[in-house]
Amino acid sequence: MARGRTERFITRRLDGRSDRREPDTLIVEEPLSIRLDDVLVATTMRTPGADFELAAGFCHAEGWLDGAAIRRIRYCGEVPPAESEFNVVSVETDGAGPAPAPRLGITSSACGICGTEAIERLAGTLEPLPDVARFEPAVLASVPGRMTALQDLFGTTGAVHAAGVADRSGEPLLVREDIGRHNAVDKVVGRLLLDGGLPATSLCLYVSGRASFEMVQKAWAAGFCALVAVSAPSALAVHTARTARLQLGGFVRNGTIRIYTD
Repeated sequence: MARGRTERFITRRLDGRSDRREPDTLIVEEPLSIRLDDVLVATTMRTPGADFELAAGFCHAEGWLDGAAIRRIRYCGEVPPAESEFNVVSVETDGAGPAPAPRLGITSSACGICGTEAIERLAGTLEPLPDVARFEPAVLASVPGRMTALQDLFGTTGAVHAAGVADRSGEPLLVREDIGRHNAVDKVVGRLLLDGGLPATSLCLYVSGRASFEMVQKAWAAGFCALVAVSAPSALAVHTARTARLQLGGFVRNGTIRIYTD
């Protein structure tokens, strides 16, 4: 899988019994500027790695690829990619999609719209998900534990989120990690998009944190039939999942799970 970068630091560790110096490994966080057909649409703080997937997934989640085919993704900028530290990515399409409406400023998990208006806006652009067989709750409850072993960066740094895709048996098919929850999901969706795997009608999306409105939005746009989160959903996330007909599970702990929409 695509890995992010880390740096080693010498730290001072105090535990009440000793005071000593020891190394620690920290995750690298850098900005990524995303350009769509020569328009700067967003800058997001992310963990370097799987940048093309992140850019494709982000543009898909924003609805800018509706009807458009991606022709090429590349690093770009005013200087050679190596000089810009590979922090500018350009997505080039056939021009058949809608005109992008750039997000200004730095994108984070707090960006976007919220409230009843948000659900109405999504319902106006996305069809309810197809009525497919639901995941067995026991399968959903098993997904986080099966994903943990694949979260290498978290095991090394303890500072990143993960998103993953599981099949009907709960078997992990794909995992991506990033310092931003939304970036990890965009990387997963971008990989599926580039591989021709969308809509993800029979698959489950896993997120290592909470199930926010934005996580449900991205799952709905990608066509997942289920979303499972380690932590709780927000009330808005539950309302949105019900509108989407998305199966939503959360609070997965030691084999237990709460199903919020089924």
